[in-house]
Amino acid sequence: MKAIKNEADYKDVMAKIDSLMAKGSGNVSQEELSEIRTLAQSAQGYEQSKYVIEAPTTLVGMIEMRMFEMKLKQRELAQKLKVSDAKLSLIMNGKQKPGIDFLKAVHSELQIDAKFILEHV
Repeated sequence: MKAIKNEADYKDVMAKIDSLMAKGSGNVSQEELSEIRTLAQSAQGYEQSKYVIEAPTTLVGMIEMRMFEMKLKQRELAQKLKVSDAKLSLIMNGKQKPGIDFLKAVHSELQIDAKFILEHV
């Protein structure tokens, strides 16, 4: 598979993936599965080079990103951080400053770098 160099190449690759996937998992040969993997890797490489997502620049932004990555709802996050739903909501909306225990939990439970936390409180 040639490298994807532009948006037109990318669209062609995605259309080929879609057509192969439309057959259904039980109707695809091993060669086609291999082709899907190769095409998907090419598409992923193009996407990573083309679509750069900036890292969050606020503590709330970083927490929201980790929530997304960990597939957590706000209620689940509150439980994980050992705070009430209401308190988490206040912190996330900027209406209450986070306390030390909350920040420690953010660091340990969400694996957010301590230096980042200190710089953004």
